[in-house]
Amino acid sequence: MLERKITPEICKWIQSGTNALLIDGARQAGKTFLIRECLNRMEQDYVEINLIEHPEMIQVLSSATSAQELNVHLSLIANRALDPGKTVLFIDEIQEYKEIVTKIKFLVDEGSYRYILSGSLLGVELVNLRSAPVGYLDELTMYPLDFEEFLRASSVTDAVIDELRSCFDGRLPVSDVIHKRMMEYFRRYLVIGGMPAAVQEYVQTGDVSTVMRIQRNIIAQYKRDFTKYEAQEKRLMLIAVYNAIPTELLKQNRRFCLNDIKKGLRFERAEDSFLWLEKAGVAIPVFNATEPRVSLTQNEKSTLLKLYLNDTGLLTCLLGKATKAKILANDAHLNCGGIYENAVAQELCAHGYRQYYYNSHKRGELDFVIEHEGKVLPIEVKSGKDYYFHSAIEKVTHTEQYDIPEAFVLADCNVQKKGKITYLPVYMCMFLNEEYDLPVLTPV
Repeated sequence: MLERKITPEICKWIQSGTNALLIDGARQAGKTFLIRECLNRMEQDYVEINLIEHPEMIQVLSSATSAQELNVHLSLIANRALDPGKTVLFIDEIQEYKEIVTKIKFLVDEGSYRYILSGSLLGVELVNLRSAPVGYLDELTMYPLDFEEFLRASSVTDAVIDELRSCFDGRLPVSDVIHKRMMEYFRRYLVIGGMPAAVQEYVQTGDVSTVMRIQRNIIAQYKRDFTKYEAQEKRLMLIAVYNAIPTELLKQNRRFCLNDIKKGLRFERAEDSFLWLEKAGVAIPVFNATEPRVSLTQNEKSTLLKLYLNDTGLLTCLLGKATKAKILANDAHLNCGGIYENAVAQELCAHGYRQYYYNSHKRGELDFVIEHEGKVLPIEVKSGKDYYFHSAIEKVTHTEQYDIPEAFVLADCNVQKKGKITYLPVYMCMFLNEEYDLPVLTPV
């Protein structure tokens, strides 16, 4: 079993949770498998109901007029006795019957069983329903494996990861041996990505060709989702936008240009597609911030954006086998800028950050700006050896009104600090996390 950071949270809910639990995330992120594994690990009695495999269950769920009636129907379908107070009902693929979210209140109130809900495209399908069960539903989101999870799947020990974390916290250089090995793992991550099926195949066989077939199947399934859940005109736009992402990331400035899809296309016509891809969990939009200062949300310009894929392994799959081979060979002639940025965007997204980029005629462009520990943190991502050239990051850190204490340059380099700029190995983005403690307030 691939160890996931979300596992303790699921197990904690199994042990003592009283609300229903909703687990969201992109298709093929490993939700169903992990939920089963956690239930079995905790020796929890449960019944699993998959609404795609058993569509007749939708009628059972929709026709029940009370929790008691629903429980009777579930017992019959489960073909075994359910233990009130102990059995967990795991209802999967709930996008097929999204109204279950509005019914969860009376199911939780009735109290005979506890409920885990899961599915794909929930950000799309539940957009108008999420407010219905306030106070009755705990939510978790699953992402593809981040780089730290990939390292653990690759049998990198806790001692090595702890040593790297110590170097990050203390802004200290990593030993050359460890650094070289970590960059090799990072390049592998660019090729394999974080989709559990792809990582599992890599761990078991090391066969990149088979990994690539798995990735192609995932991409094909995403595109089937576009056609299954959306009207003809919208699905064509979704496919066009999705297919354009790799090409847009090969450009020097990475910004998504609608004219590359259709000449004269206006943002208003494509905006729904960007939002759909984000809510489905298959793409990561990074909007422009007009000023690199808190709050970035207030400075967002939503008509300008970069668009990254949810998984860098899927990106390099779309770029082709030759690109994967050159990444693994560390080919200096390959333009990896957009690929490196995609990996960083994927990591920041999984770690809870809302990401932006900044562009100014006066100061230049920053790849990412995020709010970290209450301050704006500019991040530049460099794939080549010219990582010391970054005029934009120097200009914004020396602009007093922005109050920026530190900026990161992520590259194939070791840890080094020069003034406000800290140079970090690109793999150290795994240690950036949005979680930090706010002060404890005493009564006034």
